[in-house]
Amino acid sequence: MNRAKDGHSAKFLIIRRTYTAMAYKVDLIDIETAGRIYSQCKDNRFLTSKADISGICIKIHSEDRSVIDMWRDNFYPMLDEVRTHARIFCLKDDSGELKVLYNRTTSTTFLYNFDYYGWIKSIALAMASDILEDSHKIYSVHGAALDIDGIGITLIAPSKTGKTTQSWGLLRAPNSHLITDDWYFVRLYRGRPLIGRSEMNCYIDADIGDVWEEFKPLVETTKFDNKGRGIANVRWITGKESVTNSTYMRYVIFLKRDPSDPVLSKELTLDEAMEYIVSNDFCNPHQMIRDERKMRVRSEFFRSYLSKCKVFLINTTKKAEETQELIRKVIGI
Repeated sequence: MNRAKDGHSAKFLIIRRTYTAMAYKVDLIDIETAGRIYSQCKDNRFLTSKADISGICIKIHSEDRSVIDMWRDNFYPMLDEVRTHARIFCLKDDSGELKVLYNRTTSTTFLYNFDYYGWIKSIALAMASDILEDSHKIYSVHGAALDIDGIGITLIAPSKTGKTTQSWGLLRAPNSHLITDDWYFVRLYRGRPLIGRSEMNCYIDADIGDVWEEFKPLVETTKFDNKGRGIANVRWITGKESVTNSTYMRYVIFLKRDPSDPVLSKELTLDEAMEYIVSNDFCNPHQMIRDERKMRVRSEFFRSYLSKCKVFLINTTKKAEETQELIRKVIGI
């Protein structure tokens, strides 16, 4: 059995293992364990920054200046006077193992050995989501969203199926406004769902300019990290008006990449849409809690959300330009 630094066993440190997401797992810890870890690291020479994520103040602590710089470029800043709702501590230990230790009582997460900013920022968004969906009935979607001529459009998909590529392709359409290329929050009303952005700027791939030539100047002015990703302000290329904070959602576009399926475009019934989203784990590998209650809450949210929209499934086996035309055809632009 592995031993914690203070000599307590890993069995005591971890009170519940909740899920595995890609290369890291989330472990729930109790408040005493969280306090003990904090007492061990509180004298570290942390740099800190507060982010405003849909009204939730999340404060990051890291000794890596590049992480702090990306965080500040990525998120809307929160006033220093606002009390912190949740905290992230970026730590290192001798094991080199990726670990996420989460205490829900204090909304504190300890990240060990993370050198990929994309996961750090996704965990921050997941923490905000955990708070918002229980306390305020504000739900989150791991997906891209745009407003095109007053019409809300979202692309939701598992990794590596073209979500980011196709959302940036839609940003080239007339009267298009980017809300997010990665994550947004939803309020459900009697009418169409109202969605809001979560990040100030986008964490883009270095090859986005290879797919859509219009974005090459953006790539040339962006500093990329060791994963070939960087924080970019799309307003530099498409103009200040090309980014908006919210819209009412009308079209949901699910993506898949299945060469064995000859059907490239299909409108889904609500039951078919629910089968897709549930079978793909809500297309979100970054969920802090995945117990039975939380999964029921998210399923009920998606059923209500999808019932208020037209839902299509697009198979992204063709070239990016051909898939883009399929998407534009079903949303009528």
